[in-house]
Amino acid sequence: MELTLGVLALLEAKPDKAAEMREFLIGGKAVVDQEPGTRTWYAFQIDDTHFGIFDTFADEDARQAHLNGAIPQALGEVGPNLLAKDPELNTVDLLAVKHEGGD
Repeated sequence: MELTLGVLALLEAKPDKAAEMREFLIGGKAVVDQEPGTRTWYAFQIDDTHFGIFDTFADEDARQAHLNGAIPQALGEVGPNLLAKDPELNTVDLLAVKHEGGD
């Protein structure tokens, strides 16, 4: 099934909470592994305090299931403690995708 939709979340951690933010994101993979509609999920670090999540979906139902799922809920719970400001959340339409399969 073709990947057509995505979500890009940009996160800014409080300077003294960057290590905790990093660990939160690493731990998030186990949660997302349980979401069959989330086709790819990337957690990344841009610099000392800036992080992000990018995930892809084949349809809107899967994207909405993810947006209403465990990761956003957990982020809502830890966000006030870890984040310097509210996350920047963007839904995106994918224009082109290269995927070679495998992990």
